[in-house]
Amino acid sequence: MLKTFKAWLKGNCLEWISEVPEFGEKKIQVHVTLLDDKPVLETKTRGKRMAEILANLATTQTMSDIEPVFWQKETRQDRSLPGR
Repeated sequence: MLKTFKAWLKGNCLEWISEVPEFGEKKIQVHVTLLDDKPVLETKTRGKRMAEILANLATTQTMSDIEPVFWQKETRQDRSLPGR
């Protein structure tokens, strides 16, 4: 199983954040993935995009064949409560 260790990159050195891998002095090949701190979409853009997707979903009527009462009864089946 592969282990993941968190580190900060300072110049050309890695500074371990929490758990430090125990490799001794031997060289080891690593792969580093840089994670963006910025969200993919700005907050205003994200809300506008969500509204467009919901409007598109409403026009396609993808859920028109679902009977809401039947769906609710099927989803909310009674179950025994723990300890009772």
